Amino acid sequence: MIKELPPEKIVCGCSEEKPATPLASRPELAGRPWVAGFLPKPTGDIPVVSTRLSFGDKLSAFKVRWGVGRMSYTVPPGLYAVGRPGPESSVLVTSNYKLTFDTVRRRLTGGEAWILVLDTRGINVWCAAGKGTFGTEEVIHRIAAVGLSEIVSHRKVILPQLGAPGVAAHEVQKRSGFRVVYGPVRAEDIPAFLRAGLKASPDMRRVRFRFPDRLKLVSMEFVGGLKYLLAIAAVLALVGLLAYRRIAAWDFLPYLGAVIVGSSLVPVLLPWIPGRPFSLKGALAGLAWALFLIAGGRLGWLPAVGWKLSVIYLLFLPAISAFLAMGFTGSSTFTSLSGVVKEMKTAVPWMAASVGLGAIFFGLSFFI
Repeated sequence: MIKELPPEKIVCGCSEEKPATPLASRPELAGRPWVAGFLPKPTGDIPVVSTRLSFGDKLSAFKVRWGVGRMSYTVPPGLYAVGRPGPESSVLVTSNYKLTFDTVRRRLTGGEAWILVLDTRGINVWCAAGKGTFGTEEVIHRIAAVGLSEIVSHRKVILPQLGAPGVAAHEVQKRSGFRVVYGPVRAEDIPAFLRAGLKASPDMRRVRFRFPDRLKLVSMEFVGGLKYLLAIAAVLALVGLLAYRRIAAWDFLPYLGAVIVGSSLVPVLLPWIPGRPFSLKGALAGLAWALFLIAGGRLGWLPAVGWKLSVIYLLFLPAISAFLAMGFTGSSTFTSLSGVVKEMKTAVPWMAASVGLGAIFFGLSFFI
């Protein structure tokens, strides 16, 4: 169980009586400002972490959401302490992706608990469970590696519910002696879950994918789509120089719009765009964008769009948006692995065919 500490005993999420152990004993934690001290144990020095996120933590999280340093945003795997946990304190298991780790530790403000961090190669719990890095073998290995049986008197570890697909709970208990208890979907419910004696309410088990959740992922999806935009821009620039001896900014804007629609608009408006497949949602949104450009050109709102350019937009833009929207399946709770595989087998061929026809028509348009 988590123990509540009086507010006057809390300093940066740890008790007032901070343990002092030379940092040299854990050199891999040097330069980690969220480590407030150490608890000396027979199994080794256990770092005590702050539950207060610093400005540096928040700035780094912002950069990571825009793809800056994403794959190196990790914490060393192992056992961490919040406050001054004892043998009866709860053990929460999470991934070593620092955004996930930070989300867990900041929810434990004012309490005492152990956090067992698995080596998930810097991947969040849900994705790591699908990839196998948040899995049975790693849970068993990490329990043994930190000597957990010598630190706690109980034999329970609390895993996040979204990690369940990667973990065989019965195998963990059989080989480690620790029983797996699945906690709530969201870290914000951890304190209530612990106070309830490790009982999750139906609301804690419900998986949501609300507007704010989707909005957080837009930046990463947009940055991922930029590499495709750069490739398109290079091709358009080459064609413009060879065919027209010029490069016009407007030539790039329809394709930039298709990238924004597929990577950002579709995730944000996901529940309201018709259809179940993400590729279909992206195609419909891309088609709407193409029709807007064509109509705007015909009505004089935008630069004129002739019939040849209209055909090119209709073949290229929906396919681009569909491709980028389909990439969002890995971030969504709306899909399953089998569903993604099935969709890709159906969608990728028609996207390729649409782009291929567009390229052929584009070449022929110089002679028509």
